Amino acid sequence: MPPHDNPKAYLWERRLHWIMIGVALLSIPAFLFEAAIQAGPLHQLGLTLDFFILVAFSAELLWMLKVTRYPGHYLLRNWLDMLIIIGAAVSLTGWQGEWIPLARLLRVAVVMLILVRFLGVLRNLFSPTAVPYIVGLGIVTMAVAGAGFYWLEPSVHSYGEGLWLAFTSGATVGYGDIVPTTGASRFFAVIMVLIGYAIMSMVTASIAAFFVGEDEKLLRREVHHDIKALREEVAQLRAVLEARQPGKNANDPGKS
Repeated sequence: MPPHDNPKAYLWERRLHWIMIGVALLSIPAFLFEAAIQAGPLHQLGLTLDFFILVAFSAELLWMLKVTRYPGHYLLRNWLDMLIIIGAAVSLTGWQGEWIPLARLLRVAVVMLILVRFLGVLRNLFSPTAVPYIVGLGIVTMAVAGAGFYWLEPSVHSYGEGLWLAFTSGATVGYGDIVPTTGASRFFAVIMVLIGYAIMSMVTASIAAFFVGEDEKLLRREVHHDIKALREEVAQLRAVLEARQPGKNANDPGKS
C-alpha cells in the first residue's frame, strides 16, 4: 500500500493477503492439468482454475483501487498484479491452432509471475522466530511435490520415489537416479528448484537473523550497563561537588 493511505485500505490489504496467496498457488495445478492432459475433464478444470485466478486478481485490483486514496501510486507499487492479469487474459485466448506455443509460453510466464508474487509476500518470514514456520512450509511443500511427481512422472513408481525426486530437485542436488522426462514434470521440477532456493534462503537468513539478533541483544545490554555505570559516576561526582561547595563558600575571604 502507498504510505499514509486510509485505514480501510490497510484493513482490506490484511484481509485479502492470505486469500490471494491461496489463489496464486492454484496456478500450479491449473498449469499441470492443462499440460499433462490435452483433453477431458481435468483439462477443463485447469482452464476453469485459470479463469478463476484471472477473475480473483482482477477483482482484488479493482477493489483496492476503490478503497485506496492514491490509485496511481497503488498501480505503480502493484505492477506485478497488472502483468499477471494481462498475461492470464491473453493466455486464455490462444489455446487453439497455431497459437498453442505462444499460449503455453505466456502461461509459463504467468505462473512464474504468480510464484514471484507469492515468494514476495513471504518476506515477513525473514525473522529470528520464523525458522519453525519455514521448516514446516518446506515439509508441506515436499509432501505435496512428492505426490505431484508421482502423478506426473512415468518413471516414478511410488510416492517415496516422488518424494525423493522432489527433495533432490528442491535441494538442487540432482543425483540423476530419477529424472523428470515429460514436459509437465520438468516444468514442475523447475518450480521445485525455485521454491527450494527460496526456502533454503529463508532458512539461512532466519538463522543469520537469530545470531545477529543475539549479538544486538548483547550489545544493548553492554550499552545499558555502561550508561548505568556512567550515570552512577556522574551522580557521585555531583554529590562530591555539592559536598565541597559549602566549605568553599565558608572559606572564601570575600564572603562575610
